[in-house]
Amino acid sequence: MTTPSIREAARSPGGLPPLSVLDLSPILQGGNASLALRNTLDLAQHAERWGYRRFWLAEHHNMPGIASAATAVVIAHVAGGTSTIRVGAGGVMLPNHAPLVIAEQFGTLEALYPGRIDLGLGRAPGTDVATMHALRRDLASRPDSFPDDVVELLSYFRQPTAGQRVRAVPGAGLDVPVWILGSSLFGAHLAAALGLPYAFASHFAPDHLDEALDTYRRTFRPSASRTQPYVMLGLNVLAAGTDREGERLLTSLEQAFVALRRGAPTPLPPPVDSMTGLWTEVERAQLEHALACSVVGSPETVRHGLEAFVARTQPDELMVTAQIFDHAARLRSFEILAGIARLTA
Repeated sequence: MTTPSIREAARSPGGLPPLSVLDLSPILQGGNASLALRNTLDLAQHAERWGYRRFWLAEHHNMPGIASAATAVVIAHVAGGTSTIRVGAGGVMLPNHAPLVIAEQFGTLEALYPGRIDLGLGRAPGTDVATMHALRRDLASRPDSFPDDVVELLSYFRQPTAGQRVRAVPGAGLDVPVWILGSSLFGAHLAAALGLPYAFASHFAPDHLDEALDTYRRTFRPSASRTQPYVMLGLNVLAAGTDREGERLLTSLEQAFVALRRGAPTPLPPPVDSMTGLWTEVERAQLEHALACSVVGSPETVRHGLEAFVARTQPDELMVTAQIFDHAARLRSFEILAGIARLTA
């Protein structure tokens, strides 16, 4: 396998690495999944025009505020409504699926939209324990089976060999770039050992960011996919006309995080003027820690925050996400960011 889409990591004229979009296809309070999926496609079409490199969707289950549970289906929806931007999974939670099924799904997507499909793989369940039972029926699989499943999945994308009894059709012989996703050292070690690109979920789990980067880059072993390490980092970016406006937009994500931490996830709520009374001091501190990799505010504030984050971490690519209630404000945030990076120049 080769990965031509990630060989070139040229900086934008603004000095930033390539930018991509992670969309959770948010279901809004008062809205529904149909609206969420229409908004997702609209955002992807705008992102394509503004010069973003990728548009990824994530697998979550039993989440009232996320419409991308059937991730491969939503990827097809987005790829079919765009023409050049790469579309992929950030990611598929592989323990929920047989590797052959994922190879067939993404082989089909690659056959439909050649040269535009990415497959990011995670080992988290993307849901709660009860839903894990509903998804998998049997949770008796070994906790360390993820590396074996990844290797099996990679084998289905290779050219079939004589006597091979099980093949992915479509899938065999197709170039579907595979990424390892992670928020700990486990994914960093695995991506390095397999010579695969690595995406770190710093946008909600920043604790092991620096150590994971060092581990991946230091222990990377060249493979048929890549000769050099390639890192993409998640970052919350909420850009608006003023700092105060950006901070207000952030309260939708803050409210959603609090609800999730309390075990009662909800659709994405509208923003509020103040979070006072909506969270405890402990919850506020927990959220500030979880969302440490966030850049929020005016174009000038966002530019400085981006430059500082890139200078510290030196990513090859940034995967930007923005859980914003108002769709027009969400579009505006990504447009401002594109302007900062001079993606449209």
